[in-house]
Amino acid sequence: MDELKEQISIEKEYIENTISVLEEALNSDEITIIKLSAIAVFVQNTYGGMENILKRILLAMDEEIPDTASSHRDLIDLARKKRIISADLVKRLDGYRAFRHFFVHGYGIMLDPDKLLPLAEELPSVWEQFDIEISNFLSKKKKIIRKGTSSKKK
Repeated sequence: MDELKEQISIEKEYIENTISVLEEALNSDEITIIKLSAIAVFVQNTYGGMENILKRILLAMDEEIPDTASSHRDLIDLARKKRIISADLVKRLDGYRAFRHFFVHGYGIMLDPDKLLPLAEELPSVWEQFDIEISNFLSKKKKIIRKGTSSKKK
């Protein structure tokens, strides 16, 4: 569990630093395509970090990480099913998951500020809810057993 907490702590630090830079970009006077591209990177990085945290927790619980065409949706659904995150948070994450798909398969010049900026502006609040739910889950979980380890004392 200590190793998991350390891994999550590192991921959280990256996310919080990314959100700080995102907020700085959002508070700048003019939003150009270059700034939109930077904002898109920060949104994608933060969402990817949240997925990474969920993967680490699920792996520590001996859960198989989905590897399908819909693996990102399946990952979020599995985390909800295992009560790591709430249904409300799943709804809030859905727009970021959809944006992730666009980000990976689209072009920066196609970024729509009317779609991206509301996601970016809401992200600190989504991250705060995510962080609280993850922390609550981990504090309730007595032991998370990694694959290949045993909880039995010999």
